[in-house]
Amino acid sequence: MTNKQELLDRRYLRMARIWAENSYCKRRQVGALVVKDKMIISDGYNGTPSGFDNVCEDDNNVTYPYVLHAEANAITKLARSSNNSEGSTLYVTSSPCIECAKLIIQSGIKRVVYGEQYRLADGLDLLRRAGIEVVLLQV
Repeated sequence: MTNKQELLDRRYLRMARIWAENSYCKRRQVGALVVKDKMIISDGYNGTPSGFDNVCEDDNNVTYPYVLHAEANAITKLARSSNNSEGSTLYVTSSPCIECAKLIIQSGIKRVVYGEQYRLADGLDLLRRAGIEVVLLQV
């Protein structure tokens, strides 16, 4: 990785961390940015679907099953825009789960840069199997 690319990666990952602050989730706040040709084409953070109350956890601090992950929000937001994610990079504060990895593969994203390891690695394994470059960058 070139020094210039690493500087860009660190910058975009810091921006994803700031974007995560928009999440109403209490247990974990995750942010994601999709970047193509040095331009942010989509963003997302974990939270409830449009029209739902901004409450992610129940009274026992268990996340509701309908809460969307940051990656899923960024990718579905792309689907409603005129942007194309083919060949782009996803910056996400936490490594993707297997469900988000499937969306990443199908969306044409070719590179994933993440800041911390999620408790399960099956999402990363699937991304690597699909030939997507995966980079852990702790900033």
